[in-house]
Amino acid sequence: HYTRFAIQPITFISENHLDFLAGNVIKYVCRHDAKNGLEDLHKARRYLDELINRTQLEESQNATEPR
Repeated sequence: HYTRFAIQPITFISENHLDFLAGNVIKYVCRHDAKNGLEDLHKARRYLDELINRTQLEESQNATEPR
């Protein structure tokens, strides 16, 4: 499902040092139309939601830390 891209998603993820959550968003969005359709988009959204939650938590913790 990935050979149609100019750069493989795993290469993009690795070379850009993306973490597990961001990497899975990329992976599932890239393959959705060639493999599992809507199911892959739901998986991408699940990882994106986790990434949003983690980022919000980190930002709120940083805002409450003394400077």
